[in-house]
Amino acid sequence: MVLVALLLSPFVLAWTLLAGTSVIALLATARFMMPNVLIEPPRKFKIGPASDYDLGTVATKLVAQFGVWIVHTDQYRGKNLIYALASVCTHLGCTPSWLAGEQKFKCPCHGSGFYITGINFEGPAPRPLERVGIRLSEDGMLEVDKSIKFQEEMGQWIDPASYYEVVG
Repeated sequence: MVLVALLLSPFVLAWTLLAGTSVIALLATARFMMPNVLIEPPRKFKIGPASDYDLGTVATKLVAQFGVWIVHTDQYRGKNLIYALASVCTHLGCTPSWLAGEQKFKCPCHGSGFYITGINFEGPAPRPLERVGIRLSEDGMLEVDKSIKFQEEMGQWIDPASYYEVVG
């Protein structure tokens, strides 16, 4: 009985509360000392052979994981090209949607529209979508390099590193 009364005394409760608070503070400090690791997708990745991408299509399967569309079209300067467009609207950075029925990219945030080529034609977007690097790797697979960006208004889309030309 004396033991129960002693354990329920304000003195013991105060020390228990202080110890609990100290443990919580110690754990919070330990967590603060751990680095916050941001897992980002790789900047370079392979997307398969060119034959996986039919002419006149936009592959949307890589948008969620890598933030790129793979476009295979002959509408840009009459060449049969495969290129990777960054899935970031040039207005405020939202992710546009590919509308296959209308053959355009449409940004849900402010209504910017882009042709299959990435050229802007409506809305507040001030410039076309950006291309990222693409090349044919040694093993015959297309490889995208997001660390390299190409802007159409700077004349960079004529750089062979911004597209893969399908021959034959």
